[in-house]
Amino acid sequence: MTDPVHLPQLDIAARPSVADLVFNELHRQVLTLELKPGAKMSEVEVARQMGVSRQPVRDAFYRLSKMGFLLIRPQRATTVTLISPKAVMRARFIRAALEVETVRVAATVLTEADLDALGQIIEAQDAAINRDDRAEFHKLDEAFHRQICVGAGLGFTWDMIAENKGHMDRVRMLSLSFGSRVAWEEHVALLAALRARNPDTASDLMRAHLGRIKDQLGRIRAENEALFEAESA
Repeated sequence: MTDPVHLPQLDIAARPSVADLVFNELHRQVLTLELKPGAKMSEVEVARQMGVSRQPVRDAFYRLSKMGFLLIRPQRATTVTLISPKAVMRARFIRAALEVETVRVAATVLTEADLDALGQIIEAQDAAINRDDRAEFHKLDEAFHRQICVGAGLGFTWDMIAENKGHMDRVRMLSLSFGSRVAWEEHVALLAALRARNPDTASDLMRAHLGRIKDQLGRIRAENEALFEAESA
């Protein structure tokens, strides 16, 4: 018989730790480009502005560095990494692999309430485009894709997507200067395929929708050269 292990009872209702709160805010700012690629970061300054000690900031910096968003160099400035086209394409591949299959399921199982919820998100996106609110459009874009996953009973796929799509998100934010209306139109077509209960059309549309970033990347890079890694020889 093994010896008993004594473990404390977990408080599942506990609030996020200070380190989590710091990480979540810095992660959000990196993905929305409020913290631009190449920007210098200081533990001391971040801790001062957020009103916390340096330890949770150090923890958040480490987590962001492991995700490829911060470059930490001893005795030198910590910087937000430049956008890597290779990392963007890896993120797109993972996302497409998961969402194309998920939307096939969604086309057969989404309820009318799920479909109406997607329609409401699309209406809100249209309003965001009309007032040029790119941050809100992007937030609603995430809500649209998450709703498909959750409504299909495959919420775990969105968790996996969220963990891997960050490098793609930075480019998508840059694309909203010219691509919001096209993305919205693709959402409209995708919802129509879901309402028609057509998994083949839905999956084809999702693949094209997520693949559009490949066509846009050259233009985005040309217009924002300083934010991207230099091309390797």
